[in-house]
Amino acid sequence: MSATPAGYRGRFAPSPTGRLHAGSLVAALASWLDARAHGGAWLVRIEDVDRPRCVPGADHAILAQLAACGLSADEPPWWQSQREAAYAAALQRLVEAGWAYPCACTRQDIEAAWAARGVPRERHRGRPYPGTCRPEHGGLRGRAPRAWRLHAGRVIRALGLPVPLVWHDRRLGTQAQDVEAAVGDFVLRRADGLWAYQLAVVVDDAAQGITDVVRGEDLADNTPRQIVLQRALGLPTPRYLHTPLVCGDHGEKLSKQNGAQPLELRDAHAALDALAAAAAVLGLPGPAATRDASLHGWIAAWRQRWAAR
Repeated sequence: MSATPAGYRGRFAPSPTGRLHAGSLVAALASWLDARAHGGAWLVRIEDVDRPRCVPGADHAILAQLAACGLSADEPPWWQSQREAAYAAALQRLVEAGWAYPCACTRQDIEAAWAARGVPRERHRGRPYPGTCRPEHGGLRGRAPRAWRLHAGRVIRALGLPVPLVWHDRRLGTQAQDVEAAVGDFVLRRADGLWAYQLAVVVDDAAQGITDVVRGEDLADNTPRQIVLQRALGLPTPRYLHTPLVCGDHGEKLSKQNGAQPLELRDAHAALDALAAAAAVLGLPGPAATRDASLHGWIAAWRQRWAAR
């Protein structure tokens, strides 16, 4: 289900909730290597739409960390906080098509709706939205709107998308998800007025002409929702490659939420050590004597392993 335009353009899109840690450097290095192995462009986009979680100064600290690692972008970075007009225009298009609607439900409302149907909650698994505020179910019923949702089933049926939606990951292989059953009508604009990740990333990938998305495996299950949104907005679908995750002592994904420590790149040796650890997670050979020589060797190794996929 790919409609990739010609000319490789990749990106690294960190959230500035803190500086880069070992896990996020893996995604940064992989996306940079993939772009360089394909002779393409590599961009950096600061995904700061979730403003309450952003740490002041973290965006520029991340850019400095990338520079210390020799991961240079080919164009000036974008900040999603400066892109709100584009997201509003995309939402308006979906509303006018009858594919997005306002929702008044709280999380408690959603839980109550499923409980009323006798469906028990599964631990560590989110429930799909039950469609309470869909227009065909009576809409808001006098309640104040909180969020905006995509009417996923309506989009899928109107556009004749397959169920389940099947897509290909360059590392994970064939993937499939019934978006309506697994996720339901997902949020486009949150109850706090902030733009949802799914809408922002789809709009910005298209606006920047991104042809290839290389990111962590924890985001793989977001891909079907993004493909549905791409189809609804008439946007191209990039190719995807989801990289292995770095896990902590308890087997959980290394993240800022579970105490991942930011990388301290005090000098060239520290930068090379951090890059070598990231390369090892990606199955690449050990480092050379210098940072730049190591990056050059890893580009060749990446090209041999992944460029043809």
